Amino acid sequence: MKTLLSVEEFLEIRKKIKEEGKKLVFTNGVFDIIHRGHIDYLNRAKALGDYLVVALNSDASVKRLKGEERPINNLDDRAFVVANLKAVDFVVSFDEDTPFEIISAIVPDVLVKGGDWQVDQIVGRDVVEANGGKVYSLPYVENYSTTRIINKMKESGLEK
Repeated sequence: MKTLLSVEEFLEIRKKIKEEGKKLVFTNGVFDIIHRGHIDYLNRAKALGDYLVVALNSDASVKRLKGEERPINNLDDRAFVVANLKAVDFVVSFDEDTPFEIISAIVPDVLVKGGDWQVDQIVGRDVVEANGGKVYSLPYVENYSTTRIINKMKESGLEK
């Protein structure tokens, strides 16, 4: 199976998921250096439905949001890793700064973001709720973040 699907390819799959009466969960992010917090989060997201699609920020989008030093891993590598996690069924990407356009195209049944987002601030909430879906903000696992890992590597001189 292809690691990274185009939105057009995924929309064909989305149609079949709807026809089957199954529930699609959507989340998005950078998922640059996978850690325990990511795995826990994705497992909890998947438990909210039948299929989990993860939309990854493109490399250009990551640079705009996180700075020139990011992403550490390029989109193809991030997509390969994320697609091979047990909880993840599909991976797509988007180039915009927010996932609003891709959420509007896919219209998932469940929209999930991490605990740093209040439900009323989650991009795409209006689209999902207007179509009868649910939106959740899942708490983070304490002390796990990509930024924390990068900073730890810099402090120990491992960044070279």
